[in-house]
Amino acid sequence: MHAKTRFAELADRYVALWNLTDADARRDAIAALWVPQGEHYVRTLQAKGYEALAQRVTGSHEKNVRDGGFRFIATGDAQGLHDTVMFHWQMVPAAGGPVAALGLEFLRLAEDGRIAVDYQFILPTPGV
Repeated sequence: MHAKTRFAELADRYVALWNLTDADARRDAIAALWVPQGEHYVRTLQAKGYEALAQRVTGSHEKNVRDGGFRFIATGDAQGLHDTVMFHWQMVPAAGGPVAALGLEFLRLAEDGRIAVDYQFILPTPGV
């Protein structure tokens, strides 16, 4: 697989995880995306390991997708350099409408291609 396609596919799988409604599907996706002791950092939150990652993703899903009526989408700008991948995502109303949140993911990958460390930055959203 071409590197650019591989990075875009990883970004799409990552973003799709946050939209999953089924808890078992979320856990399976987490195990496919992260190494067992994978880390995720956003603002003052941190999660390490599958259980903590599942709690983090579930909390975001319940707040933003289930209760908030939003969905997450990748913006299609995934880039990789050595063992890192960077891409942006947007949180948009599921029924359509302007971008409600914008983020940047910076992922450090393990040798097997799964995420070792995930740094999530919430960016200023124009017009919000």
